[in-house]
Amino acid sequence: MRLTRYFLPVLRENPAEAQIVSHRLMLRAGMIKQNAAGIYSWLPLGFRVLRRIENIVHEEQQRAGHIPMLMPTLQPADLWRESGRYDAYGPEMLRIRDRQDRDMLYGPTNEEMITDIFRSHVGSYKDLPLTLYHIQWKFRDEMRPRFGVMRGREFFMKDGYNFDLTKEDALHAYNRHLVSYLRTYERMGLQAIPMRADSGPIGGDDTHEFLVLAETGESEVFYDSAVTDLTFGDRAIDYDDVAQCAAIMEEFTTKYARTDETHDEALFNAIPEERRRTARGIEVGQIFYFGTKYSEAMGATVQGPDGKPTPVHMGSHGIGVSRLLGAIIEASHDDKGIIWPEGVTPFHCGIVNLKQGDAEADAACDALYASLKALGLDPLYDDRDERAGGKFATMDLIGLPWRITVGPRGLKNGVVELTSRRTGESEELPPEEAVKKVAAIYYSGAKEPGEHVEMMAQRAFHTYI
Repeated sequence: MRLTRYFLPVLRENPAEAQIVSHRLMLRAGMIKQNAAGIYSWLPLGFRVLRRIENIVHEEQQRAGHIPMLMPTLQPADLWRESGRYDAYGPEMLRIRDRQDRDMLYGPTNEEMITDIFRSHVGSYKDLPLTLYHIQWKFRDEMRPRFGVMRGREFFMKDGYNFDLTKEDALHAYNRHLVSYLRTYERMGLQAIPMRADSGPIGGDDTHEFLVLAETGESEVFYDSAVTDLTFGDRAIDYDDVAQCAAIMEEFTTKYARTDETHDEALFNAIPEERRRTARGIEVGQIFYFGTKYSEAMGATVQGPDGKPTPVHMGSHGIGVSRLLGAIIEASHDDKGIIWPEGVTPFHCGIVNLKQGDAEADAACDALYASLKALGLDPLYDDRDERAGGKFATMDLIGLPWRITVGPRGLKNGVVELTSRRTGESEELPPEEAVKKVAAIYYSGAKEPGEHVEMMAQRAFHTYI
């Protein structure tokens, strides 16, 4: 994508209405525009990051054996009356009537609808276990929406639902979701700590929230600092292995980590004093096991091995896809702007032409752009006729992890400059070496390229010069 042909309405000044870093930087970087309180249009740059995050969630859910589908945003109120939640949910639910005077609602969650789908099509224990999920827009009418996408009224969420014959099977599904969530967040460059939490209107006794530590977090959290040393890494996981998933659950939830709703001062004080921590956290996901709460209320039963109808055990599991953008920015920024982790960046690399209109510089930038595209990467080429300082400021603001700077002086020496947004460190390299290094970062997760990446990069670059 060339910046002269892209829609990127960046702002020079901090918006007065933005109270936290992520909201301010998303507005300044031209990622979102507010349409009403807590409701935003996702502009092209923000939409690209939203899709990157969504794709990671899809990949990890399907890796765990969960099946994607899509449910509507509007739901009939009668389903919620069956479960008893229609009147109990409170004023956050947006209630509406259609032209036939039927009560409807804009879904804040989908337990009732998925239970209705299940009971309509599944009748035997032989069809279990089953986990279905979707990623869809939700609406909760927050009284005081604020902080941009961190506490909006309309938000994009992954919610999944497991159906199992027994409590033991359902708790394995719970553990399986915890494992898949750990992988998901680490791929986005985040450490999201699972903390014992309150179930709220969803219900159930077993629930963990995943929180990213940040000064602007809405929740007060209490934890053993040892939990921040835990990483999931590149473990090979068999999601059907009950013992393996249970062991990871135990590893990541045994040490004390709780939100303020479930905080136990006595247990907290039992931690060695030097490891006790109190902080703020941003919730980016939650998993629940609630047993037969919905299946009994709504008649979601299967014929068990004994031939008798048995209510299924259920759980629900959510990830705040749109909220994650704000959380990532809160965790990864500096005074110049956003610093995107490689896993979610809207563009893999920025190309800055220091002398637009210079034949040699233009040709080198075109070759870099085409070579990166040929390798399956998405570069953003700043081909505007603007001063270098303005171009650098834009690149720093939007936070692309890597920048290649091209100018006549460097080209005379046969080099371009490759800069890391996170560290600010730069090195001069021949153009094909810069392409090779960027490709290696994204394809092998390391700065030292493998032979296949090196050959691909060299071939791609020399094709376009």
